[in-house]
Amino acid sequence: MCLAIPGKVIEINEDPQGVKMAKANFGGIVKQVCLEYTPEVRAGDYVLVHVGFALGKVDEAEAIRTYKALEAMQQLGELDVPEVSLPTDPSFVK
Repeated sequence: MCLAIPGKVIEINEDPQGVKMAKANFGGIVKQVCLEYTPEVRAGDYVLVHVGFALGKVDEAEAIRTYKALEAMQQLGELDVPEVSLPTDPSFVK
């Protein structure tokens, strides 16, 4: 089963290859995520992230419900969202 974790976008930037990236806060853990699939996302938005890629936006209430469910299952302490590692070949993007 795949699990997407909500994170709050705190900063948006582009990597050296021009890929839209963001720093996102996952319950106190800040990681880099790729925003190429969600170009409409702005700082302050919540996104669902799976293996380092933001797959869609969610509202804050949904993010809070998800964190509460993870906490109830005692999974919040093990939250570890991997860093995005993209190919360096410029033809990969766009």
